[in-house]
Amino acid sequence: MYDLLIIGAGPAGMAAASTAAQHGLTVAVLDEQPAPGGQIYRGITETGPRRAVILGTDYLEGAALAEGLAASRADVIQGAAVWDICTGIPFTVTYSCNGAPAHLNARALILATGALERPVPIPGWTLPGVMTAGAGQILLKASGVLPENAVLAGSGPLLYLLAVQMARAGMPPLALVETQSRADLLRALPKLPRALRGWRTLLKGMGLLAELRRHGIRRYQGAKDLAVEGRDQAEALSFSVGGTRHRIVAGTILLHQGVVPNTQITRALRLDHLWHAGQRAFLPQTDDWGETSQPFLFVAGDGAGISGAKAAASAGRLVVLQAAHRLGRIDSLLLEEESTTDFRALSAERSVRPFLEAAYPVPASILKPADTTIVCRCEEVTAGQIRGWARAGAMGPNQLKAFGRPGMGPCQGRYCGLTTTELLAEVHGTTPATVGLARLRAPLKPVTLGELAALHPKDD
Repeated sequence: MYDLLIIGAGPAGMAAASTAAQHGLTVAVLDEQPAPGGQIYRGITETGPRRAVILGTDYLEGAALAEGLAASRADVIQGAAVWDICTGIPFTVTYSCNGAPAHLNARALILATGALERPVPIPGWTLPGVMTAGAGQILLKASGVLPENAVLAGSGPLLYLLAVQMARAGMPPLALVETQSRADLLRALPKLPRALRGWRTLLKGMGLLAELRRHGIRRYQGAKDLAVEGRDQAEALSFSVGGTRHRIVAGTILLHQGVVPNTQITRALRLDHLWHAGQRAFLPQTDDWGETSQPFLFVAGDGAGISGAKAAASAGRLVVLQAAHRLGRIDSLLLEEESTTDFRALSAERSVRPFLEAAYPVPASILKPADTTIVCRCEEVTAGQIRGWARAGAMGPNQLKAFGRPGMGPCQGRYCGLTTTELLAEVHGTTPATVGLARLRAPLKPVTLGELAALHPKDD
């Protein structure tokens, strides 16, 4: 029996584990990846000098978190896929590692599962050669590999970061095709004064834009009607800017429209969620300390709302302090004393988000794609089919499954769920908050019959 069980070893999970160890809590960490770091700091424990220069100083900050995790007394289990959680005191978490299932019990549970890239359903997005910008970064961080003759398309600061990293590696993208416009930036300006509290983030963004100019990377802003052309694989990206159609020949297209919280576990546990209009996503409802509607269950990092890696680390430390207090390990005076710095840092990091959300909005054509565009890749369901089933009487995502199986594939709607909700809201003239998301059930990840059978003694 552990005092604390942490799911995820990204910035929030690593910070949480080292903080818990400092306060004498027994801790276990379950993480799907082969090494700690999460998506943002993937490969941090194995990065050489050359790759470190390409990835930049922000990436290297993850090394201190990884060192803190290694120095802690936490039991870290890498390659562990969590597929069931029973709530209550204690919590029981079921996972598989190398095909072998196991249970862990803990008095408190922290979900540090991070974010998912928002799907970008445009014509041709399912063709070989089309990836997310995050997948491009994974190739670079984990293997030092980058695609040649690539086009980056979509919206958000991650595109600038990846373009700069590719240029530093000597393989700059052919172009940066951005869907946000100058009008979006003007609409975001009223939110700039508040964002100045996070001036370091804004300054880094300006530095990336300056580096893009130095590398001479072509940029198209205000792009519309994006489509990937090709028969058996991606061959080109076409789009319109100012009424003029453009076409860039490329074998690799990296798409990005921001990231959204990974709420798979919180939804499966029936925790309370709220619709966030700025992020166009559902967020688990938490208090200032990250505690959810289920006592002793906390969410830290981007899984509670997109705020970035620095904010995630601060949130990871805060949830542990509150968990330690709730478990009777620290008093109120120490809780307040040790949390002040992280609360201040968290507030500063979050202050820039409303400005970024307004300056880099998700286009309506992505939220509500054309009828012929595939939305659910697992079941090959198009936007037109979803609209048709909605008109035929499907009022919500759970009922929609009976009409055509969207959200019933291996990903259980992780990648099509938000788009499905937007389409249902469009047809029924309501809001995504009213429509909601589909319910999830265990197993949360694909699991074999052999793994299920191995949970029970052979003589039963």
